[in-house]
Amino acid sequence: MKTVLVTGCSTGIGKITAQGLREKGYHVIATVRKPEDTQWLKQQGISVFMMDYADAESVLKAATDILEHTGGTLDAVFHNGAYGQPGAVEDLSRDVIEKQFASNVFGWMQLTNLILPVMRKQGHGTIIFNSSLLGIVTLPFRGAYNASKYALEGFADTLRMELLDSPINVVLIEPGPIASEFRANSLVKLEENIDVENSVHRDLYLNVLKRLKTKGPAVPFTLPAEAVLAKVEQALMAKRPRPRYYVTFPTYLFGFFKRVLPTSWLDRVLTKLGGS
Repeated sequence: MKTVLVTGCSTGIGKITAQGLREKGYHVIATVRKPEDTQWLKQQGISVFMMDYADAESVLKAATDILEHTGGTLDAVFHNGAYGQPGAVEDLSRDVIEKQFASNVFGWMQLTNLILPVMRKQGHGTIIFNSSLLGIVTLPFRGAYNASKYALEGFADTLRMELLDSPINVVLIEPGPIASEFRANSLVKLEENIDVENSVHRDLYLNVLKRLKTKGPAVPFTLPAEAVLAKVEQALMAKRPRPRYYVTFPTYLFGFFKRVLPTSWLDRVLTKLGGS
């Protein structure tokens, strides 16, 4: 039975992936940030540990406790659990950007480096990063999130090359629009960290607030979290998994556009899409 660590399992992709892998017979270990999110997972037969990617001590403690729980082995990790900080670049303070990177990048790097020696020692392992369409192309007014996902892509690509001659696989999942709590969390961060009324982008922010408050899918081609689960399963089952797994139609479409369109043309398309 393979042991898989899935992070960010309170809701959405992480929760569905943890449950789905458990039902497939994996020994699943989940992490959450809030104690109240542990009960449901435990009822599913999933081992749960507390971890906050933004807190280095929390990551270290979680890794230590998890490896003690498994007897010092771990077959795979699915890095998940991030948030999107909306806002024009000029409206983002350094503190806000640092918090975005702490949750979306630095914690992922730290946990990876804590797990790598274990995978080297046991002679196998798969490290899966849940990235984003916005790690392939950017949208305006999402600068902090875009930058965090581009950083993650660069980290994963580098790690994959450094581990090329090892038995450890590095995989990126590229979801695109997935039904989850992501939009609701982004709304909280916009209201918390952006001075909408005093911004030169006030009118645009009002439109963004309207979109973020929309119930149900806000964009076409939104898929359920089970679509990500399916790609994670593919990566775990493959002897030589692909470096990247696209999930939704927009990811395939804009991945193609990124390769073939002049930058100025792509900028116009993305600016139109991201400006509302």
